[in-house]
Amino acid sequence: MGIPVRHFDAVIVGAGGAGMRAALQLSEAGLKTAVLSKVFPTRSHTVAAQGGVSASLGNSEEDHWHWHMYDTVKGSDWLGDQDAIEFMCREAPKVVVELEHFGMPFDRNADGTIYQRPFGGHMSNFGEKPVRRACAAADRTGHAMLHALYQRNVRANTHFFVEWMALDLIRDAEGRVQGVVAMEMETSEIVVFQAKATLFATGGAGRIFASSTNAFINTGDGIGMAARAGIPLEDMEFWQFHPTGVAGAGVLITEGVRGEGGILRNSAGERFMERYAPNAKDLASRDVVSRAMVTEINEGRGCGPNKDHVLLDITHLDPEVIMSKLPGIREISIKFAGVDPIKAPIPVVPTCHYQMGGIPTNYHGEVVVHGEPVQGFYAAGECACASVHGANRLGTNSLLDLLVFGKSSANSMIEFIKRQPEDLPALALADVERSVARVERLDKQTGGVQVNDARSALQRTMQAHCGVFRFKDMLEEGVKKILEVEQMVARTEIGDKSKVFNTARIEALELDNLIEVAKATMISANARTESRGAHVRDDAKDTEETPNGRDDKNWLKHTLWFRDGNRLEYKPVNLKPLTVDTIALKTRSY
Repeated sequence: MGIPVRHFDAVIVGAGGAGMRAALQLSEAGLKTAVLSKVFPTRSHTVAAQGGVSASLGNSEEDHWHWHMYDTVKGSDWLGDQDAIEFMCREAPKVVVELEHFGMPFDRNADGTIYQRPFGGHMSNFGEKPVRRACAAADRTGHAMLHALYQRNVRANTHFFVEWMALDLIRDAEGRVQGVVAMEMETSEIVVFQAKATLFATGGAGRIFASSTNAFINTGDGIGMAARAGIPLEDMEFWQFHPTGVAGAGVLITEGVRGEGGILRNSAGERFMERYAPNAKDLASRDVVSRAMVTEINEGRGCGPNKDHVLLDITHLDPEVIMSKLPGIREISIKFAGVDPIKAPIPVVPTCHYQMGGIPTNYHGEVVVHGEPVQGFYAAGECACASVHGANRLGTNSLLDLLVFGKSSANSMIEFIKRQPEDLPALALADVERSVARVERLDKQTGGVQVNDARSALQRTMQAHCGVFRFKDMLEEGVKKILEVEQMVARTEIGDKSKVFNTARIEALELDNLIEVAKATMISANARTESRGAHVRDDAKDTEETPNGRDDKNWLKHTLWFRDGNRLEYKPVNLKPLTVDTIALKTRSY
């Protein structure tokens, strides 16, 4: 074959919060663990998480994991699996205290306990009033988490392969996963990383949209690789649009700003969220706030010369609070909006932020297809669908997801690896050869489509046809258009490889993954004819049987998209928790 093969007990693709938490667990168990990352680990997109990590510590007021579970099920619009949600919420205090012991520099209360702030959708006593549950390190929580985990991994002798891009999954004839084919980004050298167990922790794919809070590296690599390997993608129609991206720039303004007392205002200066969510107001769930903002803009109450955004006002807060609790936000606002939030409100607009769907897993982190785990394959973090976020994720549950399921998947891998023979089996070469051929096609293609043109067409199509509000005709047209874009992607070329930087090749390979995510999203969204969570159809009727357009009779189920023939299957939502009673269906309001 002529391609080098490196052998490990475990291979992890992605060095964000989930990947590094898993790597730490594996390395400290004495396993030889490789972590592949397109960027230096502390530059992974977890670094951009600002507001906090949720856990019912009760450091500021009474709280309970069962209340957290209720909020998460309600936030998911009952599409979340209640066994996985209970597991996550019960584990939350443990993994946060564990992170503190790893050296995470949380902000502190006067008594030395971890500082907690309110966040949208997090309530006490089963939805009674907002509760302080988000454990924060100012407005740089993800940054602090990554550095703490990276330092612990260095101590544990984890093997990091920095600026390496995984290309494809390797599966044998029985479907067992044997590792990945990867490319060193600087040299284009292709290497096989063979392992007894493989974990995808590749993060999200927000770059399928033209406007996104996601980094440019968030191209859905794990999701694309899984789809090409025959793994279905679950609930890909559900994308969260964060209410507060900087207008015109898309850079995230944390929900923690509203947690500290920030208020959303329209062009008349009105605190409009009181009309949409009388109880939670500005701290309602993200999908509720995003739709309220878009409604204000669409009805002519937007701000600015084009009336295309609203304002996030913290001018009434003590400047000391802003400087101590939101220093990074002030810096972002000045840099990207030209506004000092101490003196004037920040212009904000809903922006694509987070994918609720992904590679189907259980709460052990095992990838599951048709009820059976795929041997040797695990996923955690945003690329996975456990499903704890259902149709809409609550803020701060993303960092919690990384910690809980990064650790859980690693524990499952440790047990799996113990049962494997000492020597690795013969490598399945067919997948390796297909992956190499995919790279060679790019180098040989001439007279084709420029990568930037195909990517722009993809992003424009997704933004126009599959945004905050979705329409029957637009979705149907969107399916046709995204399949046309797929044909463009198949003809992409990178030009004379002696005259282009290797980044052109990497961007073309990333585009192969983006198109899989875009197809899964558009086709799944077109098929789901109800409104639920972040997926809102204008043709879904608000009736007694379908409140707010949610159709539990026909659509209380998970979507599974298969790349082969763009085929859709469905599976039931798990409404049975591990130890408590089912949280019963009800109309969702804040």
